[in-house]
Amino acid sequence: MNNKTEIPIYSHNTIEFVTVSAEFCAYLEQLEGKNRHEFIETMQKLLPLLYLKALLLPQVDSEGDFLPDDQVTEADYNWIRNAIYQIMKESDEYEDLVYDEGMQTEESKWKTISEGLADMYQALRNFVSAYQQRVEACMLDALWCVRDNFELYWGQNLVDTLKQLHKIRYVLNSGSDEEDL
Repeated sequence: MNNKTEIPIYSHNTIEFVTVSAEFCAYLEQLEGKNRHEFIETMQKLLPLLYLKALLLPQVDSEGDFLPDDQVTEADYNWIRNAIYQIMKESDEYEDLVYDEGMQTEESKWKTISEGLADMYQALRNFVSAYQQRVEACMLDALWCVRDNFELYWGQNLVDTLKQLHKIRYVLNSGSDEEDL
């Protein structure tokens, strides 16, 4: 395994995921001046790509001994969430039906696009930050963690958010000027 491309943290699919994750984070960090139409359009491109790249991540094992510290502070998280809310305003909150496996029932839950994207930002910014530190043991644990969290949490969050963004753009605003989205 002398060739870095054979090591999961340097695989082609991992590097592409790092690239898309960094692009997603950078976009959210530069939201000032963006309008709702531009924001929704960009998220509709980035989120499916992010989902695809996460699906292609290599399976890795980790004991979690070298998980890097979280880089996203509460202030960072709140800034991202508020910036998204300022763009989405009244379209931020939506009702989602969630199926409870244990109870075998559906229940209605209120969610927000801003919180969903801020949660994804937090997971992905922490991951990208671990890669920027270039400590291989931390990179491996960060890869394991981001993939595990994708399967358990933020992957579903991404799908739910994308579904609502699609609904806002094409269903709720049909017949209105696209610039008013």
